[in-house]
Amino acid sequence: MRQPVTNPLAWPDAVDEQLPKWARWNPSTPYSLGVEEETMVLDPATWGLARDTEALLAALPVELAAHISAETHDAVLEIGTHPHLDISGVERELRELRRSLQHEMNRVGLHVAASGTHPTVTWEDVRVSGGSRYQLILDSMRSLTRREPTFALHVHVGVPDGATAVALLNRLRAHLPLLLGLSANSPFWQGRDSGMASVRTSIFQAFPRVGIPTSFSSYLEYVDVVDQLVRCGAFPEPSFLWWDVRLRPLFGTVEVRVMDSQSTAERSVALAALVQSIAHLELEEGYHDAALIHAPEILNENRFLAARDGMHARLIDPVTESLVPARQQLADLLDAATPHAQELGAEDALALIPEIAQDTGAGQQRRLARTTRLDGVIQILAATFSPA
Repeated sequence: MRQPVTNPLAWPDAVDEQLPKWARWNPSTPYSLGVEEETMVLDPATWGLARDTEALLAALPVELAAHISAETHDAVLEIGTHPHLDISGVERELRELRRSLQHEMNRVGLHVAASGTHPTVTWEDVRVSGGSRYQLILDSMRSLTRREPTFALHVHVGVPDGATAVALLNRLRAHLPLLLGLSANSPFWQGRDSGMASVRTSIFQAFPRVGIPTSFSSYLEYVDVVDQLVRCGAFPEPSFLWWDVRLRPLFGTVEVRVMDSQSTAERSVALAALVQSIAHLELEEGYHDAALIHAPEILNENRFLAARDGMHARLIDPVTESLVPARQQLADLLDAATPHAQELGAEDALALIPEIAQDTGAGQQRRLARTTRLDGVIQILAATFSPA
């Protein structure tokens, strides 16, 4: 058994060699950004999910294939950018990756779209990917793996060391419900309106090791908690933690995972810019009161309210002991975060956030559904994935 670190005040130099290999922090440039988008591959004959996308993945051009990976479910491909020093680099690369992936899928008669869920797919349509990681998930999760696929937007923010990473993770927890409500883009499930703004959140909640993690007193505590689970065989390595925010020591990042996949690159970029600006705000200045950061029951309730109501939610403020409209919370946050966005060069991308708040993806999909069948909604999602 690995001995506990005996001198936590010696972090980082004297402690690093005592850490398990997975936990040794690979420093990255502070506030650098990377984005991952989970997308759906569609068969236009039915507008359902395509089959055998692993074979399509193997046939992609080498340069594109380096940025596209399989996911747990067949017909789900994840786009991943390089890390970038600013949001403009993310935007250029993400748009190009979307365009290239769409081109390759169109070339074989398929389409690509992004949303938190496919509006009509049911579990009978689902196939699990054949890779060893995904077969292990199937073996351990069993029928839970055969649920309808969900699609998320992940944003990585660079930090220099584990201590900073834990400080940021703790503070980002307080922002997760608002980020979820803002990104909500999955109102439909199994061909019907779920009544939720992000039904993806509820579907994915069936998996273990999801939701808002606890706060941690130090990076060493984080490592001890996670490594005990690995040593005991609960899962093979820490990427099997699917928390709404988690640490990625290999990349030197804090990864925000709570958000629904966005139908357009423009919205993904805006949300990434917001996450980056919040990170800068919290680490350089501080924003949220400890009363919220260390109130897990309130954070979890706010998470549900945001998943249910999106930006129409009223979220609990433990300081005033009142319900505050999510849009008001966002307006206050933007006032505080805008100077930080200016310092990061993210102000232009952040300018779209109020528009998203007024008309989230969930609202857009519901509005489309009033004038077209759900198959029509899917076709419009495909058409907006990477417009010419």
